[in-house]
Amino acid sequence: MGKSSKKNQKVFNAFDLLAFAWEKKLLLIGLTTVAAIMSIIISLSMPDRFKSTVVLFPAAPVSVSKNLVETSSISMDSRDILSFGREEDAERMLQILHSNQIKDYIVNKYGLMKHYEIDEAKDKFPYTKLDNKYKGNIKFRRTQFQSIEITVFDEDKAYAANIANDIAAYIDSAIHNMQKERAIEAMKIVEKEYNSCQSGIEILNDSIQKIRQLGIIDYQSQAVALNQSYADALARGNSSAASAIQNKMNVLARYGGIYVELSKKLESEIERLGLLNTKYAAAKVNVEQTLPQIFIVDKANESERKAEPKRSIIVIISTMSAFFLSLLILLIIDNVKARL
Repeated sequence: MGKSSKKNQKVFNAFDLLAFAWEKKLLLIGLTTVAAIMSIIISLSMPDRFKSTVVLFPAAPVSVSKNLVETSSISMDSRDILSFGREEDAERMLQILHSNQIKDYIVNKYGLMKHYEIDEAKDKFPYTKLDNKYKGNIKFRRTQFQSIEITVFDEDKAYAANIANDIAAYIDSAIHNMQKERAIEAMKIVEKEYNSCQSGIEILNDSIQKIRQLGIIDYQSQAVALNQSYADALARGNSSAASAIQNKMNVLARYGGIYVELSKKLESEIERLGLLNTKYAAAKVNVEQTLPQIFIVDKANESERKAEPKRSIIVIISTMSAFFLSLLILLIIDNVKARL
């Protein structure tokens, strides 16, 4: 029983496989020919797609004010406005490129819903279809050299080049829009502090001016002079002069300390106002002035030759796949029949 079962079992080696394929050659040739014809028809029906690519480097994220306006800024970061970004800067830029802000801008500017022939009224999920088309035709990647590649595929070569270049150009706007909100809030804070400090200085000046109207101009020198004059008047026995000097000394004693305190506070506030003025100027620069956030290495140009589809490769792969799949199915059918 064991010997008969072993005889009935088919053990295929390479020669047996070739012999089996030769036995089924007509069927295999027919199936493969049909698959080749179908792949040719399908590949010919596929529209040509052109490819355009922009290569750029992210710029180092530096402050405009600190690098171009402020003269007293000390930073451990040696990068300036001409420095290229690092790996983390490239990763941040990739995240921005994948943002809805850039996608919505390109979709609206180029009317991609219509360009991709998506009917909002008839399609069940038009925006999902648009999103899939967008992701399939527009790709971003970081290269081994820390640069960013923006690659756009489209049936229209002009569309492919223009979209790639516009995405690169809009990166600046996208980053500036995000940074500007923060810069405006920072400027408002500094402006509020500046105005508050200026109002405080005006109040101090008014208070000091009122004390000066009482005759107090320089507390220390006046105190020395009045003490000396008072002593001289007493020595001469001039009681009326001594009494007048005593009244001035009483006023000086009453308001002199306040005068000194207000003067020191005024000096401190004037120094603070100067610092706030510098910070306000820097914050205003950050709001009103911008620097490019990218260094473009290669702009996108209209491609002279199509990038996709590779019809010959499609036909070859489809034909070979059909042949081996047909052979596998025939082997399975033959093996099943042998076991029945």
